[in-house]
Amino acid sequence: MFGALELGLIYGAMALGVYLTFKVLNFPDLTVDGSFTTGGATAASLIIAGVNPFLATAAAIGAGLVAGYITGLLHTKGGIDGLLAGILTMIGLWSINLRIMGKANLPLLREDTVFTPLRENMWLGSWISIAILLIFALILKFAIDWFLTTDLGLAIQATGNNREMIRSLGVNTDNTTMLTLALSNGFVALCGALIAQYQGFSDISMGIGLILVGLASVILGQAVFGSRNIFMASLGALLGSVIYRLIIFLALRAGLDTNDMKLTTALLVVIALLLPRWGSLKRIPSLKGRGNRAPASVPAGTTDMKGPAEIADVSTTSGAGAGKEG
Repeated sequence: MFGALELGLIYGAMALGVYLTFKVLNFPDLTVDGSFTTGGATAASLIIAGVNPFLATAAAIGAGLVAGYITGLLHTKGGIDGLLAGILTMIGLWSINLRIMGKANLPLLREDTVFTPLRENMWLGSWISIAILLIFALILKFAIDWFLTTDLGLAIQATGNNREMIRSLGVNTDNTTMLTLALSNGFVALCGALIAQYQGFSDISMGIGLILVGLASVILGQAVFGSRNIFMASLGALLGSVIYRLIIFLALRAGLDTNDMKLTTALLVVIALLLPRWGSLKRIPSLKGRGNRAPASVPAGTTDMKGPAEIADVSTTSGAGAGKEG
């Protein structure tokens, strides 16, 4: 249980990155599968080379920023469809990640990582490590909340809501798109670097299908907590990651085959997407107004329905006119 909570909080950084692109920018970015591995590969390679683990993690964030910027560049300046641009960057990162690591797997079991102090003090798998990771995740969450309320953040939100409108007001939507994609993949690479150090190795396939995990976290969180404002939406993305990990933990405890985890994730996303629709089916129309329904069609030659006051006024006028004719 403690391990699931720790993983959920670490993966919260990735969920926040996916939230930026899919919910704020309204951009289907598939770079995530590649930039996650890039973060892990960069951090692991630098740590093995003797670099301080915190500096190695910072370098991993920088690599993620570059990966996201390339996707944005392909989409905005190259005119490539956003979905295809993400796929192209993701495929290219596979070879780049192999070049960074030199082989398919890099072990970190004997290296110092950002989690070494927690392991040495026997804090991993306890409430102390969960509290530390929670504070770290909340710092990321509040940083995103603050950024999205700045002028630049509002421009990014407007780009996701109505690109043509905000462009007509003088905002360069190409720059906001590239910036958001870079920030998103920076968060994802940070998560990859932390996961590699947490599990003790970096693997070339560690990011396969991760975009589905990110979507599951964001959709589950917003289905539970809603998305009325930025605070609740980002909180939903963060806690959705924890909920997802707890669901997977309970499913494995119940005997789920590890080979079925991707299928389970896909089913969770489907259920989270269908829940709002199922809820709308429960809203049965009220029976109170059945006795005085409006006419089914508007009489020919009229442009709008008349209200009760207008009908009464017309009836009085017609009656007065008929009296004069009589």
